Amino acid sequence: MKHLPFVAALGLPFALSALAESDPSAAVQTVLDPVVVTATRTPERADRTLASVSVVDRAMIEKRQLRSVPDALRGLPGVTVSSSGGVASVYLRGTNSDSVLVLVDGVKVGSATLGTTPWADLPIAQIERIEVVRGPRSSLYGSKAIGGVIQIFTRRGGGDLTPRVAVTGGSFNTAAISGGLSGGGDHAWFNVSGDFAQTDGFNACYGQIAPFAGCGVFEPDRDGSTQVGGSARFGYRFSERAEIDLSYLGANTTTDFDGTLVSGNRSRSAQQVFGARTRLVPFTPWVVTLSAGYSLDKYTADYSDAAVERVAAGDFDTQRDSLSWQNDISIHAGHLVSLGVDYQRDRIDSSVIYAEDSRADTGVFGEYQGEWRAATMNLSLRQDDNEQFGSYTTGSAALGYRFAPTLQASVSYGTAFKAPTFNELYYPFFGNPDLDPEESNSLELGFDGALPESWVDGRWGLNLYRTELDQMIAFDAFTQSANNIAQAEIQGLELSANAAMQDWDLGFSLTLLDPRNRSNGADDGNLLPRRPQQQGQLDLDRRFARWSLGATLFAAGRSYDDLANVYTLDPYTLLDLRAEYAFTPSLRLQGRLKNVFDQDYETAAFYNQPGRAFYLTLRYEP
Repeated sequence: MKHLPFVAALGLPFALSALAESDPSAAVQTVLDPVVVTATRTPERADRTLASVSVVDRAMIEKRQLRSVPDALRGLPGVTVSSSGGVASVYLRGTNSDSVLVLVDGVKVGSATLGTTPWADLPIAQIERIEVVRGPRSSLYGSKAIGGVIQIFTRRGGGDLTPRVAVTGGSFNTAAISGGLSGGGDHAWFNVSGDFAQTDGFNACYGQIAPFAGCGVFEPDRDGSTQVGGSARFGYRFSERAEIDLSYLGANTTTDFDGTLVSGNRSRSAQQVFGARTRLVPFTPWVVTLSAGYSLDKYTADYSDAAVERVAAGDFDTQRDSLSWQNDISIHAGHLVSLGVDYQRDRIDSSVIYAEDSRADTGVFGEYQGEWRAATMNLSLRQDDNEQFGSYTTGSAALGYRFAPTLQASVSYGTAFKAPTFNELYYPFFGNPDLDPEESNSLELGFDGALPESWVDGRWGLNLYRTELDQMIAFDAFTQSANNIAQAEIQGLELSANAAMQDWDLGFSLTLLDPRNRSNGADDGNLLPRRPQQQGQLDLDRRFARWSLGATLFAAGRSYDDLANVYTLDPYTLLDLRAEYAFTPSLRLQGRLKNVFDQDYETAAFYNQPGRAFYLTLRYEP
């Protein structure tokens, strides 16, 4: 890749500084690393995992005054966010937006017809933590985990009884309120919360009728939205050998959109996620986790005007039931074997008639995690048996070596797949029931470690990877239907660092991406759409006695909106500023100025992005 010399130069100082701390007696970090569970389906410290992981926790959400899940994901290494009207698409490591597996409290969510997740419909006020695991994870989770896995955790509670409330107002006639109550003491935990948000929005699209582009119309009106959300979570630890956890997340969203020659177009969507989990320890080396989940993804679009209340409608509902049985067995200190079975059934109900409206998948998986002094190994294997495409086997292997307390190197290889969606299989005049799953293989080299304590408390990471995608599903002009005809090759490099020094906090990420179409034909060698080749973010925060000031600088390079690489999406740079004043430790006033220079930019052709905007939040939480 042409970017490699530049990135190697950037990463060299981190590597040298880590090697300088090679004394085994050197002090450990004073800042505790978070525990993550998504990378291996078992708890592990983020600094010990062999996967490339980012964590966005509640403290970061509030400090940076993030307003949505896409807002929280933007700027993370390897993550690209594109917005077309009220619909956000997330691309992980250059793979397609439907090649990212999304979980909420362990429950798989999303649309079985489109194959994507309605990111904007997940209320960030209800979220405690987001874990982003980059790289193939089908060997643990099954279909879709080609680019990686993103897991969202709702607020958990525990400890003292704690009320909270936040009120926000700002540009585009935005108003929002959220609140909740949590507690539970030492052995229990509970949280109940809700939120409401509405905005008049802005003109989301300036499409054209002929030739058709964007939303296909020119309808210069504001496209507002209203959302009502809530969550609940209850759990109890009976002893060190038994606990139970129940969770719920729900949201109803109404969004105006452009897309017909009449006004008043509106979509209504609903997201509901129910989860239940119990953890049992029959005897010390053996931990059993049983979980069940249900998710609903409901979408309805109405096209209407003043004369006709309802011109046409499209209804697409996905109901997903899931069960899981996982056994974690410690065979020796530092050696863990996990064996499990997953079951999933998708059912769809739509105004469109599909040849099939349900399918089931059963996956059997095994994983080994071993550690010998400075060396670490992860091996995993899974077989999925799907009603529609039969059996499919995926695997992964990762080896890590800790050269010093502050430096670890790792190499990994993994395969993954994505089952065709219901639209790709059965949508009228497009679907093809003979489709095979998309396949991928990825090779990755990673380095990570702690920054020298004589400087700051913090960590850095550097990852290089190469992914090959085969049998990608695309429209075949010859058969006039979906077919396995596309191929792609993606090379990338990710560099990240986070540091805390006295009253300063610093975050940095850089992604260099080369996502190439390798299909036969005129588009061979072109860049895949909506994936900038360069993307970076710098976050800087400074704390004073009662004040906190911060800034985020985000930059994205050029990309294209189409496979032919004809329509260019220009590079852009965004600057956000934020401030906070603490009247008391519990009562804070926050302000955020987004897109300070009122940058005009696109992440999808013919779709506008918000200009300069200001938001003010009053937050109370003891």
